[in-house]
Amino acid sequence: MASSKSRFLVALAFLAPALISVFVLRLWPAAVAVYNSFQAPGGGFSLENYSYIFTDESFLGSLKTTLIYSIIINPLQIAVALALAVLMNAGMRTIGFWRTIILLPVAIPPSVSAVVWGVALRPDGLVNSMLETFGLAPLRFLTSPDQALASIMLIVSWIGVGYWMTFLIAGLQEIPQSLYEAVRIDGANRWQQFRFVTLPQLRRPLTFVLVANTVANFLVFAPVQILTQGGPQGSTNLIMNEIYSQAFILSDPSSAAASTVVLVAATLLVVSIQFRLMSTKEDRA
Repeated sequence: MASSKSRFLVALAFLAPALISVFVLRLWPAAVAVYNSFQAPGGGFSLENYSYIFTDESFLGSLKTTLIYSIIINPLQIAVALALAVLMNAGMRTIGFWRTIILLPVAIPPSVSAVVWGVALRPDGLVNSMLETFGLAPLRFLTSPDQALASIMLIVSWIGVGYWMTFLIAGLQEIPQSLYEAVRIDGANRWQQFRFVTLPQLRRPLTFVLVANTVANFLVFAPVQILTQGGPQGSTNLIMNEIYSQAFILSDPSSAAASTVVLVAATLLVVSIQFRLMSTKEDRA
């Protein structure tokens, strides 16, 4: 009895720093945000902050922009990451070089990547200079309402695709080669091997990447804040940028807290739907 109690105390002592960190850095700020979201301007508890944000055109516009952004960028990032993972796992020559090139953006802070891309996408930047070399008209990548969101998608994808690729490579390397040998004996071509062996075996890594990528894209902030500040004309005003504006530009922390709660709720809803769609009967049992 004493021995089991001492083991419990030792385990608790080892876990205490982590538990305290989670409480101080995660749970307590979350509780404060929820509490502040119900604070009325004159004091007391109220739903006024929620009624305000759901009638605020700027917040609703940012929510719509974030959903459109996520619906477009998530499949594109995952498809590119999967294609790169398959190529990197194929054992082609100079694989180390190409893997380093693809993973290099992961090692660069997002703010630094945003600054580099901001310089490259300027009207007189490298990308427009290359377009003019081929006789094409320069584009207003970050100053046109029609092009700015696509430019943000390009930058975020450049930063994140290599990261998601590493998880899919790990999943590919766990697939038994005997499965491929069995379907090759049955006459399966490369596409059929990919469809009937690779994809089913990658279901769990793909589910993780889909969910984690969705959360990451809901929380995109640095490229938007550094390059466009939500403009032009609100075309890149993603919800994290809107929350920042509410808290630090409009000095309305209660509305920002309510917007944060809505963001978390929307993220949990989307993630739960994704888990439901990607899970099998065995997972639900």
